[in-house]
Amino acid sequence: MLIHLSSWPEIDARLKSDHPLARAVVVPIGSNEQHGPTGLLGTDWLCPEIIAHAAEASDDSLTVAPTFNIGMAQHHLAFAGTISLRPSTFMAAISDWISSLARHGFEHIYFLNGHGGNVATIEATFSEVWAEWSFAEARPQMTMKLRNWWDLPGVTGLCNRLFPTGHGMHATPSEIAVTQAAYPERVKTAAYAPQIAPVGPIRDALDYRDRFPDGRIGSDPAQASPAKGREIIDLAAPALIKDLHAFAAEPLPQD
Repeated sequence: MLIHLSSWPEIDARLKSDHPLARAVVVPIGSNEQHGPTGLLGTDWLCPEIIAHAAEASDDSLTVAPTFNIGMAQHHLAFAGTISLRPSTFMAAISDWISSLARHGFEHIYFLNGHGGNVATIEATFSEVWAEWSFAEARPQMTMKLRNWWDLPGVTGLCNRLFPTGHGMHATPSEIAVTQAAYPERVKTAAYAPQIAPVGPIRDALDYRDRFPDGRIGSDPAQASPAKGREIIDLAAPALIKDLHAFAAEPLPQD
C-alpha cells in the first residue's frame, strides 16, 4: 500500500488489521543532488523509492510512505540543480514525519536511505526522539530503524561483483544503474576524464567543486546499465521485505 495513492479509510483499516506488517511503514529517504555528468539529480531519493515500490508491488502488505526527497547536500551546492536542507531543518522535518506516523498508530518506522550524507543527521534525530521519551519518563509508542539500501543483505556483494573496479563513492554505477532500470528513457551519456574519478575528502561546496570538477568521486558510472540495475532491484526488494518483517517482529517496550 502506497500512502500517497491511498485514502485515509484504507490506511485506517490497514492499521487496525492483524497482519504482521499492519503497523510498519517504510519511508524512502534521500537527497536531490548532482550525480556527475550522467546521473540524475534525484538518484539518491529515486533508488530507495524504486526499491521500496518494487517490494510493495510484490507484497502489498507493505505500507510505503511518500518519499522524503530533500536531504543533506550542502557540499554539492556548487552544481546546478542541487537542493539542500540545513541539519537543523532536516532534523525537524524528520521528527515531524515520525510524530505524524506514530500519531496514527504506526509502531515500526523504517527509513530506507539512499544518501550517505544523511546518515549522521538521521541518527541524531533518532537520538533526539528517544531523549524526549526518556526525559518524560514515558514508554515510546513506536520504534525506528535506518537502513541504507546498499546495506540490505547481499546488495553490496552483488554491486562489487557487477562493478569490481570504478565503483567509487559518489555517482556510482550501481546507483545510476538502478535509476536506469526504472527510467530507461532517461539514460544519459557524456564524455569524461579520467575514466575513474579521483577520491578525497568532502568539505564545503566550493572545495568539493575544486576537487571533483565533474561531480564524481572514485567512480566510473559508464559501467551502469538498465540490466544491471534490474539485477540489483530484484535482489534488494525481497531483502527489504525480509528485513522489514524482522523489524516489525521486534516488540515495543511494555509498561
